[in-house]
Amino acid sequence: MAISKLPRNPYTVPSLYLQLLSPLKLLTRILDLLFSLLRPHNPTRKNITLVCISDTHTLIPQSLPYGDILIHAGDLTNAGTPKELQAQINYLHSLPHKHKIVIAGNHDSHLDPRSRGTLKLSDRNEDIDWRSLIYLQDSHITLTFPNRASTAGSTCKLKIYGSPVVPRVGGPEHAFQHPRSQDYWTGKVPNDVDVLVTHCPPMGHLDLPGVQAMGDEFLLHAVRRTKPRVHVFGHIHAGRSDGFGKAKGGSEVVRWDRAERHLAEILRRESAETLADALFKFCNLVLWYHFMAFIYWSLRRFLGEGILGRDESPSTTMVNAALMYEDEGRLGNSPQVVHI
Repeated sequence: MAISKLPRNPYTVPSLYLQLLSPLKLLTRILDLLFSLLRPHNPTRKNITLVCISDTHTLIPQSLPYGDILIHAGDLTNAGTPKELQAQINYLHSLPHKHKIVIAGNHDSHLDPRSRGTLKLSDRNEDIDWRSLIYLQDSHITLTFPNRASTAGSTCKLKIYGSPVVPRVGGPEHAFQHPRSQDYWTGKVPNDVDVLVTHCPPMGHLDLPGVQAMGDEFLLHAVRRTKPRVHVFGHIHAGRSDGFGKAKGGSEVVRWDRAERHLAEILRRESAETLADALFKFCNLVLWYHFMAFIYWSLRRFLGEGILGRDESPSTTMVNAALMYEDEGRLGNSPQVVHI
């Protein structure tokens, strides 16, 4: 007798049982983790330090490390009221970081005219004072820094693009939603962006693809096209705290090569949730093709980097900066620090 589909919260870590119903996907994620852990670490010149946080949901972190840029990738609030927003802004303003970049998240209702209408009438017309914060909403800024690796007084520039948009997550109180099937991202992200800040993760990366990925597939295409040095996001708290996210420390270096393409094809597929469906999907020859191709190209990359010392593919450092630990209402994840 077939086991009926189990109800579950798609934003929580799926059970091991559900993950085992899609063994090829689970094995692919394990192999991807092993390849990433065994990959040689080639640190880049540490000229600029990014301190990355997200999903504070009105709470104040106990402490934050110092850096050149503080980035908050959205969901400053729970109810999205001006009072909650201003309290978070005032806290961030008080920090010593020279530059503070902020985007909204789906809980920051006041910042989206569509979701603002769900707030109390008294909350709809209040102004927000961003103080020293730089608020990005489908916009970019270029910052200039002294080049610490040079003694000639030269400078370097960093272009940062931020967007709060997420695939639909709920009712009209959620801000900056769009239909999951809609391509919002084509043509949005500048080709020369250095740091991309979005609230939503790209599909499959520090996401929850164990059953059904909650990240944005079209955002993944945009990141693959523009290849920023760093991509900071949040939104999927449990993508940081499931076994894979913990093992990666909440960040990963994604190489834009053929192995990544086949990995994406495997992770984008919805997993089985019944035994009958599991058997049917296990016999999918297209899935097996992508699985074998992923192993082949991953081994070629691993041997090329580890033995021959070649590192030819461009890469992006992905950072899930969510401080909220799953949906427990506490800031159980540590801030992320990235040197570029």
